[in-house]
Amino acid sequence: MKADRRKAKPKRVKPIIGYLDDRTAKLDFDGKPLKTTKYWAKRAYNYFKLQGFRILKSSEGNYHIVFDRSLSWKENIEVIDWTALMVEGKQLKNCPLTKYAFMCGIKGVSCLRIGKKKVEGKKEKPRPRTVFKFGKQNNEIRSYLSFRRLLRKF
Repeated sequence: MKADRRKAKPKRVKPIIGYLDDRTAKLDFDGKPLKTTKYWAKRAYNYFKLQGFRILKSSEGNYHIVFDRSLSWKENIEVIDWTALMVEGKQLKNCPLTKYAFMCGIKGVSCLRIGKKKVEGKKEKPRPRTVFKFGKQNNEIRSYLSFRRLLRKF
């Protein structure tokens, strides 16, 4: 008996396109309703005087927040960590926002997906789209949106 020695085709990995920088405060709210996301966006906006924000729906029940004020990395990570601590409270261990905060701290930058995302065995997730905006939108949010527009051409 001969063993079947056909080579298995490697899986094609599709890259996920994201917006990555260290001066824009961005949050990834997974598994939270829009009402909760708005509440915490406004709390962070007021507490850190962030000038404005935009909430984008990344998929069903998942939202991204981009704030308008340019920050140092220290201030940026303070916004991310403060929000994670306030939102998740005593249940920090396995919460998506906490994992996002750790990832940002380790990498030294914050990142949000701006392109489509292929999920193994599921439907492709669409590009995040704006569902709510508040306050000024002409600094970091303008940069974020112009980068998204640039990538849509490809």
